[in-house]
Amino acid sequence: MVADPRSSALVENFAGQWLQIRNLAGVTPDPVKFPSFDDGLRAAMKRETELFFGAVMKEDRSILELIDSDFTYLNERLARHYGIDGVSGSAFQRVSLAKGSGRGGILTHASILTITSYANRTSPVIRGTWLLENILGTPPSPPPPDVPSLPSARADGAPRSVRERLEQHRANAVCASCHNTIDPLGFALEAYDAIGRWRTTNGGGTPFDTGIPIDASGTLVDGTEVHGLAGLRNVMLSRSDQFVETVTEKLLTYALGRTLEHYDMPVVRQISRQSAPDDLTWSSLISGIVKSTPFLMRRSES
Repeated sequence: MVADPRSSALVENFAGQWLQIRNLAGVTPDPVKFPSFDDGLRAAMKRETELFFGAVMKEDRSILELIDSDFTYLNERLARHYGIDGVSGSAFQRVSLAKGSGRGGILTHASILTITSYANRTSPVIRGTWLLENILGTPPSPPPPDVPSLPSARADGAPRSVRERLEQHRANAVCASCHNTIDPLGFALEAYDAIGRWRTTNGGGTPFDTGIPIDASGTLVDGTEVHGLAGLRNVMLSRSDQFVETVTEKLLTYALGRTLEHYDMPVVRQISRQSAPDDLTWSSLISGIVKSTPFLMRRSES
């Protein structure tokens, strides 16, 4: 099934739904702060994720390669956006990534980094929430009503970093209960700006650069320290059971065409556990789903 050309529909539809890259069509970064963003770049961002996801699935690689991989797909426009040399032309090509390149896996895709940002800046809160929902399967509680917006500057008018503003926000005990879980994960991706470019300072060398160095570190509620992309990958891979169960849940939801109920969860856990002996390959996961009772007993729309 995975090798069949018709599986491309699974790539586009499932990846678009699970990873939310279909939302990219409605994202409009601030044209003043991000003048390089246009429809061509938007399309390239989406295509990279689709091609990469498709390769991992069709080559029956480990599901964990979605988190950490040594290759991606780029055309010249997107390669230039990432600062990667040696790619020319509008056609996408498979590109090997050097260790320490700051790229590799969906967490570094501009598509994901852009849809989890505001139009004019990054958002550790949106990114952290996306990771909890879509990678670890532990979505935070919705925010309470009438949450005040983040302050934009100090009293003396000096620029305030997002980190500083969130620290003040967490001073409220009600806000801290969720933000202590969300923010450290989001901070780990702060070295990527609101359209997925690498940066070392708040404005990444643009005219809007405040000069504030990027601090991509954080401490999880269990005391684990996370430093940048490498630290975030380690956290995600150390919780691979959660990730595999999340992917299983998302894929079963897609296969059934309905929201999962509490009575479906034992099946999700069973399928994800059965995938482990097969090195967590896509074929083992899909096989488990199509053989599951919920899938075999699903009702036709007719």
